[in-house]
Amino acid sequence: MNVLLDNLSLYGEGLLGTVELTVYASLLALALGFLMAAFRVAPVGSLRAFGTAWVTVLRNTPLTLLFFAVVLGLPRFGLVLPFKLFAILALGCYTSAFICEAVRSGINTVPVGQGEAARSLGMTFPQTLGDIVLPQAFRSVIPPIGSTLIALAKNSAIAGAFSVVELLGVYKPLSEMGYSIVWTFVWIAVGYLLVTLTISAIFNVLEKRFGVAR
Repeated sequence: MNVLLDNLSLYGEGLLGTVELTVYASLLALALGFLMAAFRVAPVGSLRAFGTAWVTVLRNTPLTLLFFAVVLGLPRFGLVLPFKLFAILALGCYTSAFICEAVRSGINTVPVGQGEAARSLGMTFPQTLGDIVLPQAFRSVIPPIGSTLIALAKNSAIAGAFSVVELLGVYKPLSEMGYSIVWTFVWIAVGYLLVTLTISAIFNVLEKRFGVAR
């Protein structure tokens, strides 16, 4: 207990860093994920190809390698950002591929006839997708999206290796100060548990409110 009480501010700073990474990367992942899902079911071939390539590349690229590509590669093209923004970009883009597939699977559960009926009424593809298909698809994809964002919160630990303040990185200064490494990691695990349980609780509420009754 002394490890936590003596270094409460350090743990708090790390926890806040993890929460910020999770929140901002989740917003980016959701935005890109829904956009790529729309691309993958679009009637335009080039958009479908782009969406497919996005998902294929990111889902099959190790997240650590993607971090290196973003942190070391983008500055070579003149894009210099704080490491925290690079981490959010890497986490958000990586997770968006999984969000995309979850949303696309939800879109596939919507009867085809509903889209055809919308088009027969003169609705455009964006109108059909936004007003008819996605509201119904969202109800069935709440659980997998929640699971994906929980994985994102845990993946944020990688950012600590790239000079980003987050919870796992707390062990370095505490280890140097001679604190028990076991208890150091126990309290780090508790911090991650708080984050993931919060996400789980939010999506449980959403599922009860909007989810498909089973």
